[in-house]
Amino acid sequence: MSDSTAIAQGVAADTHHAHPPYQRHHFETIAQQNDATNFAMWLFLLTEIMFFGGLFTAYLIYRNWYYPAFVAASHQLDVRWGTLNTLVLIFSSFTVAMGVWCAETRRKNGLVLCLVLTFIFGMTFLGIKTVEYHEKWEKHHIPGIHYSLQSFMDPAKDEAARAYGDKPLPLDMARHTEIYFFLYFAMTGMHALHMIIGIGILVFMIFRAQAGAYTTGHVTYVENFGLYWHFVDIVWIYLFALLYLISRHQ
Repeated sequence: MSDSTAIAQGVAADTHHAHPPYQRHHFETIAQQNDATNFAMWLFLLTEIMFFGGLFTAYLIYRNWYYPAFVAASHQLDVRWGTLNTLVLIFSSFTVAMGVWCAETRRKNGLVLCLVLTFIFGMTFLGIKTVEYHEKWEKHHIPGIHYSLQSFMDPAKDEAARAYGDKPLPLDMARHTEIYFFLYFAMTGMHALHMIIGIGILVFMIFRAQAGAYTTGHVTYVENFGLYWHFVDIVWIYLFALLYLISRHQ
């Protein structure tokens, strides 16, 4: 073996051992790996924006076409539950941000605590949505063959409709309330699915953080999860405004 070959192999070996354990072999530097990971995350979030943007656009178009039906249907949502869930997600965004800070400052216990709190907030959000979905099930407001128009054609018998002083809707307009609830379950259901995925990732991260990961200089994973979680929170804020707040009064 020539001296030049031995030197080259020695340099390559030294370079390999100099790499941190979290650097993948196909990246020359950790900075290059972080840039590629961050770019991929932002690209993924862009596709998510387009997906939810299409749902929001469909909702606004149908709301413009069948405004009385959508107003009456929105009265069936409890603003108190929606507000509570909004506060829960805002606090969860704070704990995620603190988790990123703990990872950057290499505070293992702080990171684990923030991830656990975020997990609790996420489960609380899903629990509240389960309560809301159960109420829609009891009132037969889930689109399908068992969908009921009674709350809209005879509002005097419905507590939520009476609270807003709703007037009976004609049959042709009352039928369009089913479109509202179809969009409601489509949008909140997809949002809940993203929450479930995020909670699954959180469980994985909690075990990894307890083992000492993410506090040794490699915080990109935590940062990108934070971006995902903040995006899910922002989507909910739009859903809260569109479904629960705007034009609730005739």
